[in-house]
Amino acid sequence: MTTFVDRVELHVAAGNGGHGCASVHREKFKPLGGPDGGNGGRGGDVILVVDQSVTTLLDYHHSPHRKATNGKPGEGGNRSGKDGTDLVLPVPDGTVVLDKRGNVLADLIGEGTTYIAAQGGRGGLGNAALASARRKAPGFALLGEPGHSGDVILELKTVADVALVGYPSAGKSSLISVLSAAKPKIADYPFTTLVPNLGVVTAGSTVYTIADVPGLIPGASQGKGLGLEFLRHVERCSVLVHVLDTAALESERDPLTDLDVIEAELAQYGGLDDRPRVVVLNKVDIPDGNDLADIIRPDLEARGYQVLEASAVAHLGLKELSFALAKIVAEARAAKPKEEATRIVIRPKAVDDAGFRVVVEEGFYRVLGEKPERWVRQTDFANDEAVGYLADRLARLGVEEELMKAGAHSGDEVVIGPEDDAVVFDWEPSLATGAEMLGRRGEDHRFDTPRPAAQRRRDRDAERDEADEEFDTFKPF
Repeated sequence: MTTFVDRVELHVAAGNGGHGCASVHREKFKPLGGPDGGNGGRGGDVILVVDQSVTTLLDYHHSPHRKATNGKPGEGGNRSGKDGTDLVLPVPDGTVVLDKRGNVLADLIGEGTTYIAAQGGRGGLGNAALASARRKAPGFALLGEPGHSGDVILELKTVADVALVGYPSAGKSSLISVLSAAKPKIADYPFTTLVPNLGVVTAGSTVYTIADVPGLIPGASQGKGLGLEFLRHVERCSVLVHVLDTAALESERDPLTDLDVIEAELAQYGGLDDRPRVVVLNKVDIPDGNDLADIIRPDLEARGYQVLEASAVAHLGLKELSFALAKIVAEARAAKPKEEATRIVIRPKAVDDAGFRVVVEEGFYRVLGEKPERWVRQTDFANDEAVGYLADRLARLGVEEELMKAGAHSGDEVVIGPEDDAVVFDWEPSLATGAEMLGRRGEDHRFDTPRPAAQRRRDRDAERDEADEEFDTFKPF
């Protein structure tokens, strides 16, 4: 039965935003009390959070589909819908988040580090929020935006200071069991260790973690044995410790050849050339092992390795080994640059950025941009007034003018949005001022009262700018 998983594909879906409400306040002697439709609630996010108590991705292996809750729709009486609940998923320290193409999206290290894997949709505005001096009684509301959804890959890279590497049955598990309180499975056959084991070692004032990486064999970097599955667990270590078996029973093997093979596999995997190496000659309590250690020690030191002798069974050389590793770890920590305080980078938009672009494709024109695509998602196409409001917003943004510059004519096919989520319609330039064809959106002459000329000018200016401001300032992320 699987108890350890260090790579999963997670299917995440954020909650949808709640729809806005189109409602008119009514009470006795007040048949037209004005719009009072509330706004929809925001959809819940899917958030990954580092939790030190979690050590495996096993839960997501069994249940890979995760979805946050939707926001509630708005209601009459200016009652906004409830926001959806965020779905918080705990992950182990050292989890890397990647997309389907293998691009790194986030590297989660440190307790409490978070990453929003899927962002919830914004709630739609109710007709009370859409009302203005010129649009006193909107008969429509905006729809909530759908939440983001997609697939992410979670990979666990063990966060350890020291990594023990070597052939199967070299004695790595035995060493970690006596250096720390870890209790890995130990047996006298190859591939006893099937998962990385972590232990905490205290040497004087230095406390560090040590990882026992499953045995490597020739060809591990190409997928043979278990090495490829767990080589990623040595990427974050500060020092690599080669555990060499000086009492190997196989006559065709010797410690120096084992060392060369493991180094070749690490070189092919890549990214580990800068890590300091230490060689531990294990099982020196056996007479033949002690003799072989004396023979090969000069050769190892000639290659520039720091060589230590140890025996997990007889508890020989363990103190010297733990303090030697502590010194290297302390030096690595001291050389590591201090983390800078979080900086806020402000990137203002270019003065000539229209917020959209028109692309001429074969047989039609495509409009791409954050605002027009968002406005389309918010529009209830079953409501003529809402469609006219969309036309007014697009006209104010300048889409009509850009289509004309691109050569569009009446009846041409115009597509708003990317291929997988687009709205197609036949373009009619006269719809650019849709308010003139059907009357202004939400205008009701029963609310009209004479206004001074200066007030009319101010209202006209405010209406011209409201399409850009009314939603963006409502509920920022």
